[in-house]
Amino acid sequence: MTTNTLDIPGYKAGTWVLDPAHSEVGFSVRHMMISKVRGSFGVKSATLTAPENPLEATLTAQVDATSLDTKDAGRDEHLRSADFFDVATYPTIDFTSTGVRVENGDMFVDGDLTIRDVTKPVTFEVDFGGFGSDPWGNYKAGATAKAVINREDFGLTWNAALETGGVLVGKDVTIELDLQGAHQG
Repeated sequence: MTTNTLDIPGYKAGTWVLDPAHSEVGFSVRHMMISKVRGSFGVKSATLTAPENPLEATLTAQVDATSLDTKDAGRDEHLRSADFFDVATYPTIDFTSTGVRVENGDMFVDGDLTIRDVTKPVTFEVDFGGFGSDPWGNYKAGATAKAVINREDFGLTWNAALETGGVLVGKDVTIELDLQGAHQG
């Protein structure tokens, strides 16, 4: 069942701006078919425009692809190269929402994700954390979100076959967001 309106206690209409010091974009992908490699990106910007009905909110976000960090300098350099993200040509990853919906009590944000100048629809399942005021009087909101994409859909097709069968890098990438934003009025 899809809901057309949403009542969230503490919700404030207006503009919300991401707090990069309290936000992270993480990812994980299968490595050698037996384990996962995890990494993160820095968020350049994100703005949520929130009308009275939260289901009509819009979000734009930009991730700094050059900030990629998997805790291995050699792997990071390879991921930044033209084999993967080609950050010299495509320094950002962009997201623009196309809708917010609630189904069976779960919240989803649909949108267009752009990596390497390839735009595809993606859906994030959102776990809303709530609202609160910090000691300096800033009104904040927090949420986590998760989506799974096929990296090859975005032109990230490099791989290597393994002698034991399978490939070095899995196709499915799990994106996990930890976000905190401040109400700007």
